[in-house]
Amino acid sequence: MKIEILGTGCTKCEALTQNVKQAVADEKIFAQIEKVDDPIKIMEYQVLSTPALVVNGVVKSSGKLLNKEEIKEFLK
Repeated sequence: MKIEILGTGCTKCEALTQNVKQAVADEKIFAQIEKVDDPIKIMEYQVLSTPALVVNGVVKSSGKLLNKEEIKEFLK
């Protein structure tokens, strides 16, 4: 599973990254987690607001800081 967190380094982006890592650890999922801060790559996903969560190339959420439980639902 490949998980990408799209964002330019704001506080919410960093918090989402930590929440994703915790959710993956809780669920004992093997996942490649990547932080994407390149604006051009972010635009390729047609995301208008960050932070955004992308799972296996599909945008699951944008513009919202998800908590651990919300993230776990996207990982199932």
